[in-house]
Order: sequence, then C-alpha cells, then structure tokens
Amino acid sequence: MSEERELATFAGGCFWCMVKPFEEMPGIVQVESGYTGGKTENPTYEEVCSQTTGHYEAVQITFNPSVFSYKDLLDVFWRQIDPTDPEGQFVDRGPSYRTAIFYHNEAQREAAESSKQALSESGRFDRPIITPILPAGPFYAAEEYHQDFHHKSPAHYQSYRRGSGRDLFLDLHWNSTQS
Repeated sequence: MSEERELATFAGGCFWCMVKPFEEMPGIVQVESGYTGGKTENPTYEEVCSQTTGHYEAVQITFNPSVFSYKDLLDVFWRQIDPTDPEGQFVDRGPSYRTAIFYHNEAQREAAESSKQALSESGRFDRPIITPILPAGPFYAAEEYHQDFHHKSPAHYQSYRRGSGRDLFLDLHWNSTQS
C-alpha cells in the first residue's frame, strides 16, 4: 500500500529555521530548503540574496495528509514567523526573507485563507497579518550545504537562531520556542 503524499510550501524568512519544526512532526516525509516565487530559473543562493530574482527563501514539505493535515502544517508555520513584518524576518531583511504561503490546490488556498483570518481575529498581534497566500510555482532546491543545516552545523545554527531574535519573538507571542 503506497503512502498518500502532498506538497506544502512556506516562506518564513531564513529557511534554516523553518526545517526543524516541520521535520519533527509525524507524517512528514521530507523538508527541503529552496527558492520559489521569483523569475530566475535555478537561482543560486548568491543570486537570491542579491534581492534581484524575486524569490523567497522557502521550505517545501512532502507530507502524508492522513497522518498530519495541511491545517496542522499551517498551525506550525504561523508559530515560526512574525506574520506582521512586510520587510523580512527578524535580523534578515529584504524580499527574499518575506513570509508567504504557496498553495498547491484550491483546498490548500481555502485552508490558508481560513487560518490567516482566524489568526487575524485572534488578537495575538497588534499589527495586521500581512503574509500573502500565493499560488505555488516552480520550487528550486537550495544548495546541498543549506539542506538540514541544523544537523550539519548545530552550533552555528543555534548561535544564528538565538542572535536573530526569532526565539525571543516566538516566546513573547506563543510562549513556546520551536528551535
């Protein structure tokens, strides 16, 4: 019997910090760091960082929706980001570090819109939720040294994460750090 699989794609600032929270969930098959939403085919990290490609740093998640639903993935996503910041995430500034949800089908779009509205109405944030919900397009895997960075270089990852302000923000707004 083959396992049911779907894709989910999220931009939440630095992709290093977006892998671990998802990979630890049941039903997650793979979490890949990469680039999406821009105009350049097969961009490099340096090209994306130049802020000229239009790409976001993102993660693409292969998951089994009968084990871990798309709604559950959305809940994890919102708890990793500042959805009110239009200029980037934490210390990382610029278009490649903005947040976005890239939907792969109409059901994902509807679920994303519903979750965004619920978060907006929750009163958790004192500024508007600005994270866009966009149709998924081509996803380009990041260079190998970016994949599973938290495993390859745990000290560097933890130092970056602490210094970025992400954990402080998550503790303040969610009372739980997802490092």
